[in-house]
Amino acid sequence: MLAEALRHFLLALQFFTRIPVTGVVEEWAGYSPARLRAAAGHFPGVGWIVAGSACVAYGAANLLLGTGVLVPLAAAAACTVVTALLTGAFHEDGLADTADGLGGSADATRALEIMKDSRIGSYGALALVLAIACKLTLLAVLGGHGVGVAMSALLAGHVLSRFLPLLLVRFLPHVGDAAHSKSKPLADRIDGQALAIAAAWSLPALLLVAGMQGAGFVVFGMLSATGALWWVGRMLRHRLGGFTGDCLGAAQQVCEIAFYAGAACALR
Repeated sequence: MLAEALRHFLLALQFFTRIPVTGVVEEWAGYSPARLRAAAGHFPGVGWIVAGSACVAYGAANLLLGTGVLVPLAAAAACTVVTALLTGAFHEDGLADTADGLGGSADATRALEIMKDSRIGSYGALALVLAIACKLTLLAVLGGHGVGVAMSALLAGHVLSRFLPLLLVRFLPHVGDAAHSKSKPLADRIDGQALAIAAAWSLPALLLVAGMQGAGFVVFGMLSATGALWWVGRMLRHRLGGFTGDCLGAAQQVCEIAFYAGAACALR
């Protein structure tokens, strides 16, 4: 049982990051559509690793740069670069494609065609610029209250934002190209067991952050992120009739930013 769970986690790590899972380890993990589907429950577990890398980058930048008004902003930039490199900007790419599709056409079929185009359009570029600007400024605001505050937000934000999109998989149909979609095995079905595993990854992070920063910090962040997910899900249902893999990436980015915003508001 534990070995199978580890296989699922390794597949999630391979799918959602640039961390090499190759050779004997890749053979042992044993890719199959069923295992990749089960790996969805470990998506928040990947968030722990991404968050850990972000925290190291944020802390290192603060140590190296010392004190100064712009140090929290520089640290925010450092951790954003590290997470983008670690994930291959996988979720940012989904955000850009989704923005291009939804902004480019009101027709669902045409919007899905635009989303499959590898070229980035004006809506996608604008979405990326705004998303990065929001991350940098919000993390700088959080960092202004202390390095530990920013690190706490990074941990909870990265983990929770990888749990919430799974609810879209649970409650919305997959509307992408089933024959060519990389996310199709993940999107076929997510059962209660996978959601329970995802919750088991997420709950310790939220409790840990609540213990360090207070319950209000986590509650405000969760409410903000959940509201953002509701907005994204409502828009996808109305505009596309469901979701694609790109939409899940977009949801992750929106929920992550929303958590930072809610947590920052709680500090007032």
